[in-house]
Amino acid sequence: MLVAGLLALPAVSVACSAPAARESPAPTVLAHTSDVPIGGGLIVPEHRIVVTQPTSGTFTAFSSVCPHDGCLVNLVVDGTIGCPCHGSRFAVADGAVVRGPALRALSPRSIAVDGDSIALG
Repeated sequence: MLVAGLLALPAVSVACSAPAARESPAPTVLAHTSDVPIGGGLIVPEHRIVVTQPTSGTFTAFSSVCPHDGCLVNLVVDGTIGCPCHGSRFAVADGAVVRGPALRALSPRSIAVDGDSIALG
């Protein structure tokens, strides 16, 4: 249909919906609290993280990369985290150097404890 030289189109109703809310991605669970011994720790190699429990119910995490030469730590024993390359040891409580040759502590990593799950935070 033409109306004074214009093409008249039928009215079209378009429903606009609000943009979908983005869901937060599920947290990356590293371990369960029962996996981490009191006074010790657990190495999570796929995330290059060491999760420790220096005292009951207190969880901390550090990079598993030794600041001395970039090797990955490989054991947690006697309250320390050990590097196999040159023998450096770090405290499970705060990542501080207990024995060199490393001069710097392990870098802290953020974690979150939710119930019995320990996740990247």
